[in-house]
Amino acid sequence: MADILTREIIGAAIEVHRHLGPGLLESIYEAALCHEFKLRSIKYEKQKHIDIIYKRARIKGQRLDLVIENSVILELKAATRITPLFIAQTLSYLKAANLGTALIINFNARILTEGIKRVSL
Repeated sequence: MADILTREIIGAAIEVHRHLGPGLLESIYEAALCHEFKLRSIKYEKQKHIDIIYKRARIKGQRLDLVIENSVILELKAATRITPLFIAQTLSYLKAANLGTALIINFNARILTEGIKRVSL
């Protein structure tokens, strides 16, 4: 199921990138991608709050860019490249949200498929 869903997410992101190209703010890509998800009837949660547990203490304040169909975290970037820090952050998000799959999508890539990284636990 996750593979089919990630293909649908990537297809929507490619459509957004095809129309907007690189160089805009992450918030612009997020809004456009949410619109594309609505057009495709893909359910999502935007800026979803999650708690971090530290020594049995619940720490609030962490937000995920998008959670798709309650199963895939989507971390959006508009950066020069996907860095190891982005990957480490996304792994932390997966653990905190108790999910297994995430996509980092860097809309600043010239060809979007070069700016996509799948992250799994």
